[in-house]
Amino acid sequence: MSVKIDSNDNHKRLVFLNTFIIATIILDTSLHKPMYILISCLSANALYGSFGLFPRLLLDLHSDIHTISHSACFIQSFIIFTYASYECTLLTAMAYDRYIAICQPLQYHSIMTSKSIAVLIAGVWIYPMFSIGVGILLTFRLPLCGNKIVKLYCSNWSIVRLSCVSTTVNNLYGIFVAVTTIFIPFAFILFTYVQILIICQRSSSALYKQKALHTCLPHIVSFANYSIAMFCEITFSRYKPGELPEIVVIILSLEFLIIPPLLNPLVYGLNFPEIRRKMSGVACERTQAKT
Repeated sequence: MSVKIDSNDNHKRLVFLNTFIIATIILDTSLHKPMYILISCLSANALYGSFGLFPRLLLDLHSDIHTISHSACFIQSFIIFTYASYECTLLTAMAYDRYIAICQPLQYHSIMTSKSIAVLIAGVWIYPMFSIGVGILLTFRLPLCGNKIVKLYCSNWSIVRLSCVSTTVNNLYGIFVAVTTIFIPFAFILFTYVQILIICQRSSSALYKQKALHTCLPHIVSFANYSIAMFCEITFSRYKPGELPEIVVIILSLEFLIIPPLLNPLVYGLNFPEIRRKMSGVACERTQAKT
């Protein structure tokens, strides 16, 4: 019973925090800047990922029969894997924004125009949707010899493992997608933050260093958090069913879908004064309403 309550509470908390961040940025015109727009996109992606996980998970927790239809399984796999890819590409776009702001401050407004932001965000959403969609279609064509998935949700690789035929094409395409949506973005993020640290180190202004590191800190925390989460997911996928204890399976398979969406709103809310003031105001109103 406690698992059901905790799962439902986590879902509500996740939805509230991320919806609040999105609403704050939309309603406050002073926050209509590239950095905050990308933060709202990150929160929107958290809501999107939770939609792929929690409704089905809560349904399974309240049912004794844990089955899912063939089409629903592929839809859930598409949502969860596009969520994971969107998180990587969004963090890459945010790192690029901070790189331009700190390393090329005089050119920032000429580079990060409304048009370039629109193109950047479109690329962030469209490429993962296309690449993951192709991977799902490649899996959909495979004949399956089993129907049991160890994870608490459908994943493309878990479905591929059930195939009766060679999955070489799927494996090669999966490597291509992983490289283009995970490893290259992560390498770019590391490059940008190394450059930012070099610029800060060379600067003689302590105030400039403090301001630059302060604006980058939430992005670094989000990046580190998601990197650990993805490491857990990739590590888990290397093990065969039954090789790990059930509790470890649950933690490793859900960590990247729960922790980043819950942590990111708190990180950005606590580090950016404009968002923190709004969060403090709402917290005070809720406290007064209870009393």
